[in-house]
Amino acid sequence: MEGRRVIVAGASGYLGKHIVKELQFRKIEFGAIVRKKESVYELNLTDKQLIEAEVTKPNTLSGIINNGDILISCVGITRQKDGLTYKDVDFQANVNLLNEAKASGAAKVIYISVLNGELMRHLKLVEAKEAFVDYLKTSTLNYTVIRPNGFFSDMKDFLQMARKGKVFLFGKGQLMLNPIHGADLAKVVVDSIETSTNEIEVGGPDILTQEEIAELALKAFKFEIKISHIPDWVRKSILALLRAFTTSKTYGPYEFFLSMMAQDNIAPRYGVHRLKDFFQKEADKINTHKKTPTEI
Repeated sequence: MEGRRVIVAGASGYLGKHIVKELQFRKIEFGAIVRKKESVYELNLTDKQLIEAEVTKPNTLSGIINNGDILISCVGITRQKDGLTYKDVDFQANVNLLNEAKASGAAKVIYISVLNGELMRHLKLVEAKEAFVDYLKTSTLNYTVIRPNGFFSDMKDFLQMARKGKVFLFGKGQLMLNPIHGADLAKVVVDSIETSTNEIEVGGPDILTQEEIAELALKAFKFEIKISHIPDWVRKSILALLRAFTTSKTYGPYEFFLSMMAQDNIAPRYGVHRLKDFFQKEADKINTHKKTPTEI
């Protein structure tokens, strides 16, 4: 890595911040692309490390990547906002970054997509990501596509239900997944700088059924186990209604979540962070915030 710099696009997002922290820990020289420097205030970045630019506007990217740099992009949106679409951000913004990387003579591009993305191109949220993967593969640059399972942060939906005393699951709840913590995934991403592997699938250390995840969420709040199972035809009906009567801006994230919950999602196991501990920490935060100042 001597003499090379890592450029992190999407540095203000959940994964981006974890990647920056990992680079700081390893003392690797880097630059972090953000729209507003205030969005990464807690990372204590230097002026040299901060790169203010808008990835959807190619003219703001000129000159930010140097010859030999490594570009890591976790640019993407879950919920569309500011009038931008998945195509605008997950595809075109990453194309803008890739074009700048090629023009500057970058050494490698690392892109974070999703597990089994190539099999889920029919989902709006995934379609644009995989279109960029296709574009990346046709470039002349070295590349690695990271395909993580769901993040721990995505599992907060279970906690939101659990805090009310009951969790609802579609089907029998026996489908399995192994979500991964952002800090563990960041290690995989930074390690991939030195690998020649083009695609890496990765998940967390614990393979759990949806039922087991629901139980962990309820136990985090010290509630008895109350899980209701909803017939899968209800999930399919919700999807059909969303697609028929709303735009992709509205149904995109729900389509992705509801589709992922209807299949096994298991990736090679990695990391040390356990979902049980994450749930307990988040539940403790929620319970603390519910207390009045005199109770604390």
